[in-house]
Amino acid sequence: MDRTSLIAELNSRGLRGETVAGPLYKRLAQALTGLIQEGLLKPGAALPSERDLSEALEVGRVTVRAAYRDLLNAGTLDSKHGSGTFVSNKVERMEQSLWRLNSFSADMRSRGRVPAAKILSRGVSAPSPDEAFLLGLQLDEPVLRLDRLRFADGLPLAIERSVVPVKFLSEEAAGEGSLYDALAAKGHRPVRAVQRLSAVTLDPSSATALEVKPGAPALLIERISRLDDQRVVEYTRSHYRGDAYDFVAELRIGDDYE
Repeated sequence: MDRTSLIAELNSRGLRGETVAGPLYKRLAQALTGLIQEGLLKPGAALPSERDLSEALEVGRVTVRAAYRDLLNAGTLDSKHGSGTFVSNKVERMEQSLWRLNSFSADMRSRGRVPAAKILSRGVSAPSPDEAFLLGLQLDEPVLRLDRLRFADGLPLAIERSVVPVKFLSEEAAGEGSLYDALAAKGHRPVRAVQRLSAVTLDPSSATALEVKPGAPALLIERISRLDDQRVVEYTRSHYRGDAYDFVAELRIGDDYE
């Protein structure tokens, strides 16, 4: 929605109607919320500055400031220093099972979403001592390092940092598609994995990439995946947006329960 359409829509919603109750800033906040809920203002859409909107609507700047403040506090809008005010990229929370091994791409496709990836860095180097131990490698056996930002329907949801022995996947074979599909194409599809979850907060760089505020909550997932012959094929550390995921595990009572 362009500026002219936005102003016309707001003026058409009875901001100054005598039959409309409540302070003017509340009515303005409600009108903006209505445009967002109706899909006329899309997630990530930029709003006019306080001065621009107050002049266009012929209302006091303090009115616009108060309306924006209410919507910022409610999480409906986001403010980015030096950039302006935007419609929040709210995320529909998803449940992710802890007992099924699946790739990000396959999981998003199963939900009817379009997965994508942006490569942040990619290269081949020697493993660290800890990586060599986890992957069952010698220190002179090269590994592929692949750091990617993962998207669903264009929204960034996770940062994945994967380490894979080059003997299983070369640098040229790893790209923006599913890592597991690339491994399967080489005959090295993971069949089991162990995952460890930790609650963390995002550093400024990761928060910027995931389009959330620095210090926002996230889930750190460390995964070690194995082939059918028990060889470790992948070690990945992923940061998932805390506002996007609920990880769920099914528990069953043990035979020794009394």
